[in-house]
Amino acid sequence: MEKCIENFRHIEVQILGDGRGKVLHLFERECSVQRRRQKVIEETPAPNLDRDLRQEICAAAVRLCKSVDYLNAGTVEFMLDQSGNFYFLEVNTRIQVEHPITEMVTDTDLVHWQLKLASGEPLTLEQRDIHRRGSAIECRINAEDPDNNFRPSPGRVDAFVPPGGPGVRWDSHVYQGYVIPSTYDSLVGKLIVHRPTRHEAIQTARRALEEFVIRPTRTTIGLCREILTHERFVKGQWDTTFIEREMRSHEK
Repeated sequence: MEKCIENFRHIEVQILGDGRGKVLHLFERECSVQRRRQKVIEETPAPNLDRDLRQEICAAAVRLCKSVDYLNAGTVEFMLDQSGNFYFLEVNTRIQVEHPITEMVTDTDLVHWQLKLASGEPLTLEQRDIHRRGSAIECRINAEDPDNNFRPSPGRVDAFVPPGGPGVRWDSHVYQGYVIPSTYDSLVGKLIVHRPTRHEAIQTARRALEEFVIRPTRTTIGLCREILTHERFVKGQWDTTFIEREMRSHEK
């Protein structure tokens, strides 16, 4: 028998370990905006998360990884219920798709550290060296049609103009003339924004999504715009059923 946890938030903690008992955390990420358990939008810091609870979650992630002399970058994931109780979900022993938002707010190159640690180099950082500045949001842009039950949208990209500007980062392999295959993951790229406040990050992400041009490929750009303007998202009031519950027009 397992405890049933309904309407929970998905909180994860980025960690680095040297395999010799030294483990550091680089704070948490909010990953509750999902569709069928696949993340759509992530952000850090997690909104509406009590300071003491945040510290407890990060400390639990560090304790767990210290207990096994964890080596390399990784992510410890938790479920957070409506009463503020958190439960261990899993450890992803790799770099995560959403790692750039942690990089942006901590000014730490996680891939750099992943390679150094895997090569046997020591972890020279200390927990006191890691600080978080501002707020960062990542939107996953997939070649899928949200208005047609998220049907894949492979094919040639005839027009492609990614967004830019202050605080905007675009990680992608796609270019004008690229052919999106039908046999692989539908991820086109990741739009990451970093601004001094969450409100500014949301506004910048909205602007960046409006500027994005990719044709004739159908993508989740419009869905991300809808989410970023939704009242409950803006207030930071959601759980992992947010999209299915609040955006039923996309769940045919």
